[in-house]
Amino acid sequence: MDFFEAWVELDLNPIISFSSSGKIIYSNQEAQFLLSRIKQKELFDLALKHAPQSFGVETTYFDLPIKNYSFYAITVKYDNEDELHMKLYKSAMVKKDSQLSTKNTNITNIFTLVDLAISTKRIKSSTKFIKNYDPSIPEFKINASEFIKALNLIYDVFNLSEMITTSVILKIGEYIKIEGKKHSIISVEVLSTKKCNTEVFIYKDENASFIITKDEDKITIDLPLILK
Repeated sequence: MDFFEAWVELDLNPIISFSSSGKIIYSNQEAQFLLSRIKQKELFDLALKHAPQSFGVETTYFDLPIKNYSFYAITVKYDNEDELHMKLYKSAMVKKDSQLSTKNTNITNIFTLVDLAISTKRIKSSTKFIKNYDPSIPEFKINASEFIKALNLIYDVFNLSEMITTSVILKIGEYIKIEGKKHSIISVEVLSTKKCNTEVFIYKDENASFIITKDEDKITIDLPLILK
């Protein structure tokens, strides 16, 4: 990796290159965190929307919130019909996730942790809990106490929902980088049948080992799949 490649990789703003079909050719480290929260097609469509009408470069200024991010501008570079390059500029007021940590993590069965949290909530709730598990997911390193704490807080937000579906899945084609190493993502999605005020959900952990994303009817915990 030469100087310029390393410089782009360390940029605090997401930088992504797409093929003409929307396939990601390159994404820097910051873009990987963004891609763990939003589908790449949405970012490709955003790049197309703000691309110059002919070959060249165009920068557009806007106020664009995406998940836990907030952006104030986008630059799209269009040199040929095969590639499209984009850079998003983060607002200075953006909420920055803590560097993911493997501190206090142990090899654990994630299904056991989810079952424990659901069993606890069922005791004092009339909500119907649905579980959707991918049985192929192995045991991996989790900070169990922090994970259960976060999951319980999520269930509290959706406590007025008639039904809550919890899915544990492996995200295909996405990964999280920790100390320069790529890890696949295990996603725990908690979906409510009723839109709730997820802004009341607050979780803080200075040594965060996972990423939390909030939507109106869904809160997701993304964990790196670390097997040893």
